[in-house]
Formats: sequence, C-alpha cells, structure tokens
Amino acid sequence: MMTALGQPNLALARRRWRLPAPATFALVPALAVLTAFWILPLLQLIALGTQHRDGPSSAYWQVLSSAQYLGSLAQTCTLAVVVTAAALLIGAVVGCFLARQRFWGRSALVALLTFPLAFPGVVVGFLVILLGGRQGLAASVGLSVFGQRWVFAYSLIGLFIGYLYFSIPRVILTVMAACETLDRSLEEAARSLGARPWRVVLDVIVPGLAPALVSCGAICFATAMGAFGTAFTLGTQLNVTPVAIYNTFTNYANFAMAAALSVVLGAITWAALLLARRLIRQTGATL
Repeated sequence: MMTALGQPNLALARRRWRLPAPATFALVPALAVLTAFWILPLLQLIALGTQHRDGPSSAYWQVLSSAQYLGSLAQTCTLAVVVTAAALLIGAVVGCFLARQRFWGRSALVALLTFPLAFPGVVVGFLVILLGGRQGLAASVGLSVFGQRWVFAYSLIGLFIGYLYFSIPRVILTVMAACETLDRSLEEAARSLGARPWRVVLDVIVPGLAPALVSCGAICFATAMGAFGTAFTLGTQLNVTPVAIYNTFTNYANFAMAAALSVVLGAITWAALLLARRLIRQTGATL
C-alpha cells in the first residue's frame, strides 16, 4: 500500500527534476565554459598542491604545519571578519537612512557613497597612501600640529581602511534594496503596542534585513579574503595570504606552495559562503 502510494510521488519528483530537451541544449555552452575555464584549472591547481619540493610532505601539509603560513591565514581571516563587521554596521545604518529619507541631494549623496565601487584595488591603495602615507594628509597635519608624522598606510590599519573603502558601498546598496521590501505595517503595529524605537529596530527591522545582511556580509568577507591590489600597493611586507601567494609564486617560483595556499584560501572562503547560504535559508524559514 505504501509502495503504491509512493509511486506517484516518485514519478512527480522525477518529472520536476527532468529538464526538457531545449533547456538541456541551453546548458551546453555554460557547462563547456565552466569545465574549460574553471573545473579543469581548479583540478590542476589542487593536484599541483600535492607535489613535494622542500620536504617529503606535500605542500598542503607544509602550509598547515607552518607557523608562518598559518599566521598569515589567521591574520587574513581576522582582518576580513573585522572589515565585514565594520562595513555591516556602518553600511546598514547609512543604507536604512537613505532608503527611508527623501531630501534634496539624496541621489547625489548615494552616487558619492557608492562611487568607490568604480575604483580597482590599486587605486584604493593609492588613495590610502595619499591619506596616511609618509607624505600624506595625516602625516602633514600631525607634523604641523604635534611635531610628528602620522603614518599608517603601510600597516594593517591602512589595509583595513582600504578594504572598508570598497566594502561599505556594497552594504549600502544591498540594504537600500532590502529596505524597500520591508513591511512597514509590522513596524507600525509594534509602535502601536508600545514598543520603543530600539525594540522596533531589534525585533522588526533587523530580522527583516537579516538575509540581506548575511549575504552581503559573506560577499564582503570573500572580497576581503582575496583582495590583492590594495595590499600589494600598500606594501608587500603585509602578512596577508594573497600577498604571500604572490611572493611564493613570483619570487621563489614555488608553484606547489602557491597552489596549496590558493586552495586553502579558497576552501576557507567557500566554507564561509556555504555557511552564509545556510544561515539565509534558516532565516527565511524562520521569517
């Protein structure tokens, strides 16, 4: 009886997942490009990391057992987490304000706040140098007022500012779009029941924006993990993994170690994106 009842459901499931012939042919170009330019190079990259050069163990084991590379990965992850948290905090407040307020010059202000998205990482690094470099604005002001130069562009502080520079606009745009879909009647109902403004924010606005914040936070984290142009412009002495990959590849021609570092960095970023997807599904199911 259970088998007889289950057969129609199984047949229905098969019909749902079965693609029609035109759709199958439509996937051929995408699958060809994906295989040629992503899957095959990725498999070669993973296989390259299993080679041995400086010892009997593979490059993966050397990365996971080296204090230098582990410190670089930890520093990169920490910097990405801090940048993501700061960008979400600043961008969410600004995005909500811009989405709900109408005033003269609003469009120009939105365009100005999101303009950094047009700059590549090298230009962002150059802007940080102009701000906190040895001849930058902060150095000139510190020298004239306090008698000492304020130089921070070539440190992790400068890298944090550079990453924050192109992370905040992503959050602002995402939050502005998400605010347009919020149900204002829920906020009005909460206020009518006597909820204070901060309770309305915590109980209504933040849960409504949670999927957008999680997805945007994952993008900011992934971008900060793999950003290279800004870090390279500010100085190759910064101990972040993208710069370490570049130095290992170009200065030492250690292709196996560079491949292993790339795969480990990609695995961490992919795990963060996968976690974000699961959080978004759970948040959507809860809402």
